[in-house]
Amino acid sequence: MDATQQETTARARELQRSWYGEPLGALFRRLIDDLGLNQARLAHVLGLSAPMLSQLMSGQRAKIGNPAVVQRVQSLQNLAGQVADGSVSAAEATARMEEIKKAQGGSMLTTSQSTNGSGAPTVRRVVREIQSLLRSVAAAGDIIDAANSLAPTQPELAEFLRVYGAGRTADAVAHYEAHQS
Repeated sequence: MDATQQETTARARELQRSWYGEPLGALFRRLIDDLGLNQARLAHVLGLSAPMLSQLMSGQRAKIGNPAVVQRVQSLQNLAGQVADGSVSAAEATARMEEIKKAQGGSMLTTSQSTNGSGAPTVRRVVREIQSLLRSVAAAGDIIDAANSLAPTQPELAEFLRVYGAGRTADAVAHYEAHQS
């Protein structure tokens, strides 16, 4: 890879970090590992061609152009979290991936999927829903721009936008827990 290609790839990955919270290669590899998929199956569930998934992972392309695919990525992230915390079995995850694949957008979480044993939503579920909503209306870079515009007069709102709209889930969970009354 020549220097120009390296610069282009680095720029694409930086844009991905601003839009999606991390480079898509890292995000997709984590989904593959957490959900027991291969690249072809992930591409199928997301509704992408295998070459497009590969280009996004390698940084040859920066942005997912289809909002429904972005929503499916977010739904798979939620599902991977549920598998990791043991609230969803591998068999249930396979069935849910088919539901996600068929979805044209909108949240795939139902109340029963987003609650703990007592019926109350888990902090992570609440945070992921907030992130999903914010990221469905604007790219992370646009959210950061909006936060920067608000910062002089509304610093708390600006922080909220930065943390939930463009930050990592773990940071948003910490923010949420720190601001509970």
